[in-house]
Amino acid sequence: MKTKTTLNGLDTEQMFETVEAIKAQPALARFEFRARNKWIDGGENRSTIKDFYGAGREDDSRDKPFVFVNGEPPVLLGRNEGGNPVEFLLHALAGCVTTTTVLHAAARGIRIERLSTTLKGEINLEGLLGLDERVAPGYEKIRIEMDIEADCSDEELDDLLKFAHAHSPVCQTVCRPAQVVIERVRARK
Repeated sequence: MKTKTTLNGLDTEQMFETVEAIKAQPALARFEFRARNKWIDGGENRSTIKDFYGAGREDDSRDKPFVFVNGEPPVLLGRNEGGNPVEFLLHALAGCVTTTTVLHAAARGIRIERLSTTLKGEINLEGLLGLDERVAPGYEKIRIEMDIEADCSDEELDDLLKFAHAHSPVCQTVCRPAQVVIERVRARK
């Protein structure tokens, strides 16, 4: 009987098998993630996430969708229905940088003992409101403070974090923005 080898909560044998499969068939690396959003009222809207395409096929592993409520605080005309979209961006960034760090630590044989992050994003709403064309809408700066302890040297940890920064899909989407196309379509009745 074969024993499962895990590091940082990841099945390392499966991880390396996946890497080899992608090397043999690069098309398996192509994924399309999807989100559907519906406006409710005011600043409230809901995103539903369930299906995606990956590893050469439509995924059917999720029985129920994940639902995320976007809202705004009262100072931004909302009722605290949920986190606001720029806060969800911080959530996505934290999750992706953390997952990328843990995954690549396991690939390098580094055991993470503890990892937590605090993110702070600075934004000037004059850009969103169109009050000053010199102010870009969106975050001006995002700082990730990572508290991490692992069974490796400081140099190895610094190298791991530099690698995670350069290979986290969400981090790199923020650092070198992806093309976003907004097109109007008619809903089918």
